[in-house]
Amino acid sequence: MKDRRAPLKSLGQNFLVDGNIIDKIIRSANLTATDRVLEIGPGRGALTRRMAGQTDRMVLVEYDHALAADLAEQFRDDQRIRVVDGDILAVDLEAMLDAPTPKWKVVANLPYNISTEVLFRLLEVRDRVSRMVLMLQKEVGERLAASPGNADYGVTTVLLGLWFDIRMEFVVPPGCFNPRPKVDSAVLSFVPLDQPRVEVGSETTFRRVVKASFAMRRKTLLNCLKSSGLAEGDQLLAILEECGIDGRRRGETLTLEEFARLSRRFSVEG
Repeated sequence: MKDRRAPLKSLGQNFLVDGNIIDKIIRSANLTATDRVLEIGPGRGALTRRMAGQTDRMVLVEYDHALAADLAEQFRDDQRIRVVDGDILAVDLEAMLDAPTPKWKVVANLPYNISTEVLFRLLEVRDRVSRMVLMLQKEVGERLAASPGNADYGVTTVLLGLWFDIRMEFVVPPGCFNPRPKVDSAVLSFVPLDQPRVEVGSETTFRRVVKASFAMRRKTLLNCLKSSGLAEGDQLLAILEECGIDGRRRGETLTLEEFARLSRRFSVEG
């Protein structure tokens, strides 16, 4: 189908045009004829068309009204494909992914400006997903795959790492897109875990602990947690000592297990 207009910079549209990369994404998704696939931001449908013959059912969520209309026209005769003209951050994903069995696969070339928000939205429906293959800005991908002590290690690393096995599959250079972005992209796979990687007590408390620990990256863990309201002065020192964690460390040095240890302890206090 002929493209009706240029990509919109306001929506961060960079359309994937490299067939080899499309094939690599599909291989990373491990598609089978019985799979149900949610594609976020299908754009002009280059990846969609290649996946359509390999799946049982597809739901496409496209924010751009003109592109959604084009997609509906492209696939009007394929009853297995449903096009949703909407915002992935606003649609009812629970209803869209209906019954959790069989589980869905998610494939997406995510706009850089909302990628983190989409990741946390998908985290909420992880029980309905068997695998996600997402293209992100390389910098975001490196953050998700980072280890403690690395400058890229942060809130998203820890919160997503609690519930997913995350793997960097491959890097995608700017020349694979139209228009060319200014940075490299990366394709990552996410496999949801049946249970959290470690027991954290209250997950709400866990998120508070993690976010507070990274709120002021140049400050010590003790100073970061003081501002969180989770505990006061001497009590906070006692909790850190009980958990075997030196308050003079910085949040970026803590492992997932150490964050979980703190969370379990604060959950008891709460």
